[in-house]
Amino acid sequence: MKNDKAAELLAAVRAVESGERSAASFFTEPQRPAPPPAAAPPASGPARQHPAASAPSAPARGPVTVPEEVTAVLAEGGAPESLGRRVVETLGEGAAGLLREDPWQLLAVPGVLPEQADTFARALLDGAASPGDPRRSEALVVHLLERAALRGDTVVDPEALSAGLARHAVPEPDEAVRAAVDAGAVLAFEDALDAGPVASPMDESGEEEERPATVRLGLERHALAEESLADGLARIAGTFATPEATPEPAQETQQEPEQEPSPEAAPENGSPHEDASGAEPGQEAADGNGIAQPPQTPDRQEARETPGPAPSPAAWAAAAEAAPSPSAAELIRAAAQHGLVTHTGGEAARAEPAALVAAAHRLGLRAWAVAHTPDGRSRLARALAPQDAEGDAVAGEGTAAAPTVPVATTAGLLSGAEGPGRDADGVLALDLLAVCDAPQLDTETAAALLESLRDGARLVLSGDPGLLGAAGPGQVFKDLLAARFCPQVVSRTPDPGPVGELVSGIGIGELNAVEAPGKEVVIVPVGDPGEAVHRTVQLVADSVPRALGIPSEETQAVTVGHGGPAGTRALNAALKERLNPGPGRFAGFDPGDRVAHSPAPGRTLVGTVASADDDGLHLVCGEVRCTVPPARVAGTVRHGWAVTAHQAAGSRWPAVVAVLPGDAGAALTREWVHTAFSRAARHLSVVQGAGDALPRAVATGTAPERTTRLRSLLAEAARAQTPPAEE
Repeated sequence: MKNDKAAELLAAVRAVESGERSAASFFTEPQRPAPPPAAAPPASGPARQHPAASAPSAPARGPVTVPEEVTAVLAEGGAPESLGRRVVETLGEGAAGLLREDPWQLLAVPGVLPEQADTFARALLDGAASPGDPRRSEALVVHLLERAALRGDTVVDPEALSAGLARHAVPEPDEAVRAAVDAGAVLAFEDALDAGPVASPMDESGEEEERPATVRLGLERHALAEESLADGLARIAGTFATPEATPEPAQETQQEPEQEPSPEAAPENGSPHEDASGAEPGQEAADGNGIAQPPQTPDRQEARETPGPAPSPAAWAAAAEAAPSPSAAELIRAAAQHGLVTHTGGEAARAEPAALVAAAHRLGLRAWAVAHTPDGRSRLARALAPQDAEGDAVAGEGTAAAPTVPVATTAGLLSGAEGPGRDADGVLALDLLAVCDAPQLDTETAAALLESLRDGARLVLSGDPGLLGAAGPGQVFKDLLAARFCPQVVSRTPDPGPVGELVSGIGIGELNAVEAPGKEVVIVPVGDPGEAVHRTVQLVADSVPRALGIPSEETQAVTVGHGGPAGTRALNAALKERLNPGPGRFAGFDPGDRVAHSPAPGRTLVGTVASADDDGLHLVCGEVRCTVPPARVAGTVRHGWAVTAHQAAGSRWPAVVAVLPGDAGAALTREWVHTAFSRAARHLSVVQGAGDALPRAVATGTAPERTTRLRSLLAEAARAQTPPAEE
């Protein structure tokens, strides 16, 4: 957008903030229903929302009835009847009327492209549709912001939005952006370029200095969730601050490298939880997405009690002295003194937040640890159980974890299917929460977590910052680390073995040759994608089981994408033919097929088809059992012998075959390689057809920075809490 247009937007934002104009003078149409809890409250004043701007992130549950009027309007516009279900899910039962009034509302439906929406509009409007139609421009603005969110951005610059509109032949893209803001389809935000602690915001004349700022645009549920998240982080970070004090600047602590942990300290696989939920035998509770979850603890009501007396500094000091490692001791000390702490490290370092949770339990606090996936939850349970000094959470090798192990998945904790439950005020009944796999937190999920924590609770965000980011918009962990808003504990516990050594080097941009006397790391050169598929099947089905004793069921292939001659579709077709041939009589699947089930964006469970009937596809995904209704199979279930690195994030397998075909070079980044290679617990085979693209990606190919506001919002929060310097 040109400078004068950006200035107009900036002036509009400042007019509202200063009180010169009300928000209602810009946004005059009725407000849509409130966003889900993960998002912040609406901006001041009513604002019209485009349907896509407030659409849920997951499809509606249960059967959807498509009214005849919707089917008729789709047919009139030349759209396929099969689109009806998604149209009703997105626009509601009144979709027919909405589409006749504004045919470009079809663009809000997932999977619909702008060209398809244009064709639909021309048919309904009998040729009266034009590229500059305000309805089209507004729909395209929202569509471009939705596409940006898929890339991980919570906001975009007005210039980028205008350029996107120009590519779709919008005659006056700058004016179209301004009109979308005026209509309330998108929100404009002013972020100070120099946000941060300053000595004084006043100049010598006593007037507030005008600070340089930039305007960014975003959808309400993404951008305002980020504001809610920043407020929550500031609230938790200020837990221990006195009224006169301010949050301390970030502190980064490092220790000398420690000895490699024992297998008990960094387990590879978890154990199923015992059923104590009161569910029928063989059944499990379901989370908000209908996914079966491990049962709750029998003492759940006890966990709802109000917190007891806070541990004394001496008690915390004693807990740190008894910690199993120096890094764990440092984390315990940091959590004792601060409400918000970040902790970075690899797989072995997960034992440190586990040690913190165990220590907090012994001090009488209600402490829980959560992970991104059920597999991550199991690994946490195995790491935590041996550290329980009272012995009531200890599980031996190959046995089920005792029901009192305080671990859950993030999604299960928020839905109430797992964890301690909520108290009368609606907040989680806990005093300390350690979140592992923090890089997988998107903005809305993180905001929901912060909103669920009571004042005075402690929050530890832990993870490996070198991994791929969240599937949803935002880069919460990365932004929090960069803002240096709270103490940072850097683990020096190395991941064990040749795989750990290789992954540690990748994290700092070095692809080192490692000694692997037990064939822990094997490089398999290939010349073309066809050979890559052949060698992958050979490794999974024969070589790894025969040479290392790791069965095919515990070997996972990871590749760069779904399409292409060596993507997940091609690999899964070849692996099914070799490992479980069949006609695919249940919506393309047979009993015994390995599948990747994605119940919600960013969450993937790898498991096996047990059976199928009229109720749907029955899956067993480790300790989780679930039934996928027939209408949701096509959209949420794929074959899963091969998955992408994004799908694999948060889970580990005894053996991993990383597939890098020759056409993968453009998709390779250091974060992708780090994520794919670190999924292997004991053995890693690399099917290498990418040539020099692999070391180049590790050395210089970092993932593109996401456009977010969290870093500047946190800096602004720190600035607000910093008292002016005395003259």
